Amino acid sequence: MTPAARLQAAIEILDEVLAGKPAEQTLTNWARANRFAGSKDRAAIRDHVFDCLRCKRSFAHLGGRTDGRGLVLGLVRDAGTDPATLFTGQGYAPPPLTAADMPNTDPMPRGVALDCPDWLLPELETSLGPATDDLLRIMRHRAPVFLRVNLLRATVAQAVERLAQEGIETRPTPLAATALQVVTNARRVRQSRAFTEGLVELQDAASQAVIAALPDLDGAHVLDYCAGGGGKALAMAAEGANVTAHDADPARMRDIPERAKRAGVKITVQTQPMGLFDLVVTDVPCSGSGAWRRAPHGKWALTPERMTHLTSLQSAILRQAWQHVRPGGRLVYATCSLLDAENTAITTPFAAETTAATLGAAQHLTPLDGGDGFFSAIIHKAS
Repeated sequence: MTPAARLQAAIEILDEVLAGKPAEQTLTNWARANRFAGSKDRAAIRDHVFDCLRCKRSFAHLGGRTDGRGLVLGLVRDAGTDPATLFTGQGYAPPPLTAADMPNTDPMPRGVALDCPDWLLPELETSLGPATDDLLRIMRHRAPVFLRVNLLRATVAQAVERLAQEGIETRPTPLAATALQVVTNARRVRQSRAFTEGLVELQDAASQAVIAALPDLDGAHVLDYCAGGGGKALAMAAEGANVTAHDADPARMRDIPERAKRAGVKITVQTQPMGLFDLVVTDVPCSGSGAWRRAPHGKWALTPERMTHLTSLQSAILRQAWQHVRPGGRLVYATCSLLDAENTAITTPFAAETTAATLGAAQHLTPLDGGDGFFSAIIHKAS
């Protein structure tokens, strides 16, 4: 495909996403319907779509319109390219420019320039203070790809070497001793022998840092109460923990047995958790604001009403999970959120109002630290 044809494909996909269809599924459907597109074409189109979703407000301003065509026009203009050289209508290129395709000449308001919903700016400023604008600028760009080295299968140095043999260059990151940032050929990771043989797993460095901060995992009986795909469960099992995974949506855990087998660990999957545990980890559903570089649609789908629902759900999950902590045990409350409303505003009152609960150490990580935004707090239960 030509560069212009890739832009036209992105326009068509974005129009469907803007109409309410999930981005990942729309990209998959497009690829299945257009078998002629090679892997490089699909990767480029995917990048165009997600770049446009991350920068939806500023690209619409540059594009002069809010549909898929407008966002792609903004993408091209933001890169410093004259869209008339690509929007030619020749072959599979987008149709030529018209009067409706002119950029907005007004100065960009702050929320537009930062690609943030206006109502969220005060919430973020309350939580992040002077770092707000710098963080939002980072969120306009693609997130790094990180791997977790499975120390049961290889040392960090061995994993780096094995990946390099397959053309995948990595470098350590200070967030976690097991974390590697992929520098080149990130899309080769899943097909690499290092991955298929369980030497590495895809996991954000901040997520790894949350687990790395937990002492005494070796031999501990742990309940991953909101396990999802099992990333944290695998990391804790690699540290010697006896892990039970649970999720309110059991379908989200369907890949855990295969991932555990590849990693050489055992994880018990329970749809209804039973008993008491030394440690309960609750990575609760949240706004995902710390990971908007990876899932930008969440930024635009979030509303004040959705936030109210989420904080109510988070408090409920914390109360439910607390029932599975043994006396003398610990609970870890975690989110991939930057917002205090989902973090300290949940844990502080819970610890104050709950018998036998004492609030311990907390972590506040943001994309300025290198990985996703993440919050975690340890809550101790008295013996």
